[in-house]
Amino acid sequence: MSDTEKDRIFQLHAHHTGVLNIQSQLEVHNRQDLARAYTPGVAFLSQEIAKNPRLKRQYTLSGKLIVLITDGSAVLGLGNLGPAAGLPVIEGKALLYKDLAKVNALPLALDQVPVDEAVTTIKNISQTFAGIHLEDIAAPRCFEIETKLSQALSIPVYHDDQEGTAIVVLAGLLNAVQVVGKELTQAHIVINGVGASGYATARLLHAIGVQHLTLVDIHGVITPDDRRYNRYQRQLAQELHTAPAQKGQTLTDVIAHQDIFIGLSDQNVLQPADVQQMNKQPIIFALANPVPEIAPAKAVQAGAAVVATGSSKYPNQVNNVLVFPGLFKGLLQSSLEQVDYGLQLLVAQKLAQLTAQPDAKHIIADVFDPRVVAAVSQAVAQYAQKGK
Repeated sequence: MSDTEKDRIFQLHAHHTGVLNIQSQLEVHNRQDLARAYTPGVAFLSQEIAKNPRLKRQYTLSGKLIVLITDGSAVLGLGNLGPAAGLPVIEGKALLYKDLAKVNALPLALDQVPVDEAVTTIKNISQTFAGIHLEDIAAPRCFEIETKLSQALSIPVYHDDQEGTAIVVLAGLLNAVQVVGKELTQAHIVINGVGASGYATARLLHAIGVQHLTLVDIHGVITPDDRRYNRYQRQLAQELHTAPAQKGQTLTDVIAHQDIFIGLSDQNVLQPADVQQMNKQPIIFALANPVPEIAPAKAVQAGAAVVATGSSKYPNQVNNVLVFPGLFKGLLQSSLEQVDYGLQLLVAQKLAQLTAQPDAKHIIADVFDPRVVAAVSQAVAQYAQKGK
């Protein structure tokens, strides 16, 4: 990106002091308006809500407001930049919630406190919200925070880096394997980068029946006995029956005879020679941002049949924005409280179906496709109806 364009970005955000504002739903022009919108009228609401706290969802903003929470410990692909630096990301996502799905979202930065303290803080403010969207929180903290909040609260708790990524990756894969004529559950898949996104993606793929998964991170293949990895990673490796002998093997060591590479890691870690070692018509999802694990042109030159990235600069943008606006719109309308594997699969299927005839350069809908939010929110409603 040019310096001129960077300057324009800073000027735009400075001019508006961010990208969000608060607008009132009622106008107050006289004493009668004041009495209805504020005192003494709100006293009647307070008395009724005291008798039945659930009425707050009907009579206050809490019925349509979600909160976007970050501690800035894993901002985009930039690392631990701190809570304040995480604010531009969640503010931008709040804007997308509103513009794409008419969902109200409030950005909130949380200090990097111990897990239990973070959970307690979020629980203590949860009465204000209809749902919790966690963002840019590093693993394994994010796993613990999401699990504890989901158990403690009766509103949806969703981590976009986990569930959002897993859903959109699966949606893209469902169509990519059609293009190359392979069966997803039988494909050999290597996931490079098993933080929040990679872990959740592996979990979802395993849950839907994928048989051959290899997990690679900074120290090489994750094995059940490798104490350099956290307990969540080791447990998943155990469930995948990863052989202890693979401990420490690098991506290059295990890339041969793989059908699919999913990168949720760092720029330029996959080489053309690696792609050439894969099975015929390999699928490359190089999703690191802002620079992918391999440049798409290089991947195609090396023999890749389908290439996706997380960037809008290339075809096949596999990005969470395809998921979260419509997902929470559906959650608010349906009163579902969990984003479980069944819901993730259905949303992924509905997203994939928006591309009726996938080809190498068209495996997933465009982020501005007006059908996306409706398809995702309707999938949530359908899933909720099944559960009744």
